[in-house]
Amino acid sequence: MTIGIYEEQQLWNKGAQLVAGVDEVGRGCWAGPVVAAAVMFPQTLLRDPTALAGINDSKTLSAEARQAMALRIRHLASGIGLGVVSAHLIDLFGIAVATKWAMMHAVLSLPALPDGLVIDWVKLPELPLLQRSLPKGDSVSISVAAASIVAKVYRDNLMHEYDQRDARYGWAAHKGYGTAQHQQALVAHGPTQLHRRSFKPLAAFVD
Repeated sequence: MTIGIYEEQQLWNKGAQLVAGVDEVGRGCWAGPVVAAAVMFPQTLLRDPTALAGINDSKTLSAEARQAMALRIRHLASGIGLGVVSAHLIDLFGIAVATKWAMMHAVLSLPALPDGLVIDWVKLPELPLLQRSLPKGDSVSISVAAASIVAKVYRDNLMHEYDQRDARYGWAAHKGYGTAQHQQALVAHGPTQLHRRSFKPLAAFVD
């Protein structure tokens, strides 16, 4: 698959003028929030093949490259929205609902409401907007790829902040994923308020 603006063009052809890409990060983590971002670029910028060169699925970029690209996206985008849903709400309502909430909040946090959305995997029927939901959207749509970078950098920065408050868990290293280091910290110190206690791997550590 090649990243580009095909998906955005499909929405333009249906009458959408403002199109936002939407993606989330942290869905599979054992701890920390799920974070979504929505990113809009001007059509003139999207139609310039060189303007957004280098933007790609956040998973393909190094941490340093993501940080630099996130700054560039913030400079070029016509709008950026973020949605953050805590571990507590994930436990209460489930990760699927929490992910949708994060995405909807990101869209509704944009400075202008878009006419269309390109979304990675998830469908948002609650929002009365033209939508294209597709698997691996962050490797197909430039707008979704930009959203994946912004969401990943924002969440990683949050986990670094948590690490500064409590270094016992190694948040800065594993970002809440179920690594061996994280599991060892859970054995030694037990779960925190950041942990998603409803997730099956956490059952062994929750009273």
